[in-house]
Amino acid sequence: LITAVNYNYRFYPLALQAHEIVQSGELGEIYTVRGGYQQDWLLYDTDWNWRLVPDEGGELRAVGDIGTHWMDLMSFITGLKVQSLLADLHTFVSPRKKPRQAVATFKSKEQSSPAQDATQNEVYDNVDIQTEDWGSVLFQYAGGARGCMNVSQVHAGRKNQLTFEIAGSKAAIAWNGERPNELWIGRRDRPNEILIKDPSLLSGAALAHSSYPGGHAEGFADSFKQLYRAIYDYLA
Repeated sequence: LITAVNYNYRFYPLALQAHEIVQSGELGEIYTVRGGYQQDWLLYDTDWNWRLVPDEGGELRAVGDIGTHWMDLMSFITGLKVQSLLADLHTFVSPRKKPRQAVATFKSKEQSSPAQDATQNEVYDNVDIQTEDWGSVLFQYAGGARGCMNVSQVHAGRKNQLTFEIAGSKAAIAWNGERPNELWIGRRDRPNEILIKDPSLLSGAALAHSSYPGGHAEGFADSFKQLYRAIYDYLA
């Protein structure tokens, strides 16, 4: 039985290129890994979703829902294995107003904002929240590298911002999932670079999973396509 976990962020072309860069030794020995995932869709006490309920979404929410995407991506790109960690988890918004009617995830308009009378036309139950809105995790990796991750689902203005920065003894790289076609490359003794997604500049799996010519952006939906393609290639 072939199985796969839908960690699609691995399949952005420049995430794959970051993997190629790290594994080639271009960064040297990896010293630090940092970044995280920020969202704002649960900022208000009137925002509700099944993920808030431990019996439905699990005891970890921000870390389990979005933090695992970041941790998987860092494991894939660097190959580093976590030896130990220290986590600080916190719930800022509790209680929340749970509407008695069904609510869609990521709907186009929030149920309400603090400037609105949220209860004027809707019936709510006040529910104490046991899952975290925010989490900060420190990692110790085998071999001596260190890492830190910050995740939040109550960060105003950030819709789905996954970021990482990997620093080594020779160079560093950084990527922002809201600008997925740019990879920053940092150096001490010569100008830094911005690598723009262009198949002619990519190598290995990054080239194999880049569908469009330079100048044509590849985004969130394309990452799922490339993940499914990798599964079908494996089955073949």
